[in-house]
Amino acid sequence: MSKLPAVFVDPEDSQLVADAKKQVPKDEDYAYTERDVILYNLGIGATEQELQWTYEGHEAFGALPTFGVIPQFGASSGVPLGWLPNFNPAKLLHGEQYLSIKAPIPTEAKVVNTHRLLEVLDKGKAASVSTLVQTRDKDTGQLLFENQATVIIRGAGGFGGKRTGADRGAATAANVPPKRAPDAVVEEKTTSTQAALYRDPIA
Repeated sequence: MSKLPAVFVDPEDSQLVADAKKQVPKDEDYAYTERDVILYNLGIGATEQELQWTYEGHEAFGALPTFGVIPQFGASSGVPLGWLPNFNPAKLLHGEQYLSIKAPIPTEAKVVNTHRLLEVLDKGKAASVSTLVQTRDKDTGQLLFENQATVIIRGAGGFGGKRTGADRGAATAANVPPKRAPDAVVEEKTTSTQAALYRDPIA
């Protein structure tokens, strides 16, 4: 079912990075239900009054688009990093997350995540590590999501190779705000339970 190349070869990679990319991880299964979708929607701010996001019987029930980061979470966070010099997980920072939605999001599904080490940069005092995860429906093979995650590991640099990564370009066209008063102002307040609700679908 894997559609990704076995290795993302880069002639600028150091030998350490080239060898790490050859460690191809196994595909990882994940399953979620309508309950998980509801908990995620609530966790990012949907309310009980918005039945499209909180009631599975609603005709337009669905997952909010950023749900696409959830099924891949175990795969992207499980990429081994112990090969980096002086690796310390306590010094790892989540630097960037890119999500591309490839198909309508099922409200429940069994999926398979295929993940690869995409790019590793030596930033001198730190390492920048990017992974790519494709999430497919286990039964049909339909590609649902593609995620790229970049983490920064302080103190793990100095191994040589690339220092500057490929530029994916702007995600959207520039949107310069007009120099005038806003048309409307909306204030939102998070609830005391949102963090707990958000964590539940990931666990």
